[in-house]
Amino acid sequence: MTVKTHPMIEIVNQHNQVVTTSKNVADNFGKYHKNIIRDIERLLEEDRLNFEPMFYEGEEPDSYGRPQKVYYMNRDGFSFLVMGFTGKRAIQFKLAYIEQFNQMEKQLIEAAKDSYMIDDPVARAEKWIQEQEKTKQLALENESMKPKAAFADSVTASGDTILIRDLSRFLKQNGMNIGQNRLFEKLRQDGYLIKSGSRRNTPTQKAMDLGLFKTTERTIQRSEGSQIKITTKVTGKGQYYFINKYLEEFNSEVNRR
Repeated sequence: MTVKTHPMIEIVNQHNQVVTTSKNVADNFGKYHKNIIRDIERLLEEDRLNFEPMFYEGEEPDSYGRPQKVYYMNRDGFSFLVMGFTGKRAIQFKLAYIEQFNQMEKQLIEAAKDSYMIDDPVARAEKWIQEQEKTKQLALENESMKPKAAFADSVTASGDTILIRDLSRFLKQNGMNIGQNRLFEKLRQDGYLIKSGSRRNTPTQKAMDLGLFKTTERTIQRSEGSQIKITTKVTGKGQYYFINKYLEEFNSEVNRR
């Protein structure tokens, strides 16, 4: 099954997973395919984050019919890959891709409803049970994707770094009751911000290596002399990372109650 509403954008059902390809992303966003491959492989080399379920390698023929290496990616993989792409054209394509992922998932659910119409009643019953289990699983996966997709839209719309105060607002909008001060405390306790000293509330080396934050510095003139003020800002990657991490933790805690 393939869904197309734009002449280039293509979302497919591959191995019972809704995916698109690195080649299609490269074509739509005006990137060299080799650079998209490079960016994906850099993500896969990051052993502290589990990107493997989001991407898998395959082959597709080039314009001459020769096999070329491509990567298939699900919605999570696509969101991580393109979150840094900027510009009006990029925003339009990001939103179009997310819409196509949603359409494909709906079509798979509808197809599952009709696939057990078999003449033999025993075989039909067995097929119905199998399809219901698949449908339930797909619905659960789709539900778990909603916070990620919602926040991917938010990141797409901004494309900029934000203050930790603004990150707390995003979390609140997605159901987690946490303010700026509590979020600062949580980030310190979880090892993303320095806990004490002159660099308190600035990123730890771990957080900087992950690309979750950027800092800006400005000099403030005071009567006793000049002082450097450091402001910590959350990158697009950091926004996506923290919204998924903390909302998953929050939802798990709510479900245990």
